[in-house]
Amino acid sequence: MRRMGEGDMQISPDKTFPVSWDMFHRDARALAWRLATIGGFSAIVAVTRGGLVPAGIVARELGIRVIETVCVASYHEETERDTIEVLKPLTDTILSRPSEEVLIIDDLVDTGATAKAVREMLPKAHFATVYAKPQGLPMVDTFVTEVSQDTWIYFPWDTGLSFQAPIRKTQRGSRRG
Repeated sequence: MRRMGEGDMQISPDKTFPVSWDMFHRDARALAWRLATIGGFSAIVAVTRGGLVPAGIVARELGIRVIETVCVASYHEETERDTIEVLKPLTDTILSRPSEEVLIIDDLVDTGATAKAVREMLPKAHFATVYAKPQGLPMVDTFVTEVSQDTWIYFPWDTGLSFQAPIRKTQRGSRRG
C-alpha cells in the first residue's frame, strides 16, 4: 500500500492507524529514549518530509544542534517497484562527518525503498523511525512501533479533526446491536 500524496483525494484501506499530535510526540520521545542509550550522535539527517517532525523532537531530547535534510520523492503508481528520486542530496556538513555519528530519522519505514536509498548515502549511519512495517524492518536500526504491512497510518499533519465511526460499525458484515 502506498502513502497518500498531495494529489490523492482519499484512501479506504482495510486497516487504519490514526495518530494524534499527542501520540506522535509521545512516540517520538520514546524513540529519543531508545537512541539516548546508544549515544554518540553528532548530527541528524531528517528524511523529508515525514522525518522533519520526529527529527526536531529527537534533536531537542538528545541535544543535537546539527540537523540536515535529504529530500526524496518516491513514485509508486507509474511502476511496479518504488522509484526514488533524490531532490536534495546531503551537504558536506554531513558528508564530512564520520557516518557512525549521523542519525537518520524518518516517521515511517514502509517498503524500505526510501530507507535503502538514504542508507546508500550514509551506510554506517544509524537509521531510526517512529513506525515500521515488516517489509522495511531490515533497513532500520531502531524503531518504536511496528504495524502490519496492510495498515495505513494517518499522521496528524495529514488529517483534520472529524468524527470516527466505531470499528465494529465499519467492519464488513457487522450487525447493529
